[in-house]
Amino acid sequence: MKLYYSPGACSLADHIALHEAGLSFEHEKVDLEAKRTESGVDYTTINPKGYVPALTLDSGETVTENIAILNWIAHQDTALKPGGAMGHTHLLVALAFISTEIHKSFKPFFAGGSDAEKAKASETIVKRLTYLADTMQGEYLFGDAVSAADCYLFVMLLWAAKNQIDVPVPLAAFRERMKARPAVRTAMTHEELI
Repeated sequence: MKLYYSPGACSLADHIALHEAGLSFEHEKVDLEAKRTESGVDYTTINPKGYVPALTLDSGETVTENIAILNWIAHQDTALKPGGAMGHTHLLVALAFISTEIHKSFKPFFAGGSDAEKAKASETIVKRLTYLADTMQGEYLFGDAVSAADCYLFVMLLWAAKNQIDVPVPLAAFRERMKARPAVRTAMTHEELI
């Protein structure tokens, strides 16, 4: 299995989750501007969309999109999703919310938005993060165990810090708890972020 990533991009969530699940995998950095992998392959032959993440499974099939990859990883290690009859649904709700309501809100910061656009985006991001802080069920989104959605939320919190967006106090503490996890440290080391 191989994960294609760009350092600090949303693919870091998948990188962390793969380590949390204890799965064996290779990882290869992608230059998103040149659309080339570190080994020189045209990345669009792996993921025609041209962005990360992409996870090529042992079967040779490639899965793209954070929600799909994180969902797949959570099915390999069910500890990464909440329990109960609705656990899978709750995980998908959290992943979709993080992807569509938080991740996409960062666009002005990555696409050369104006100061006004960035200020408006910051307001939206804080509002969405406040919702998650208010609905956390313990140290992590679903209680006292980390889930695939927590891996994604962590990356959003790194982006918030990078862009000087103040996050709710419970999420600042969550970010520090996540940073201390061995899987997070391993993934961030691989991506040369620490």
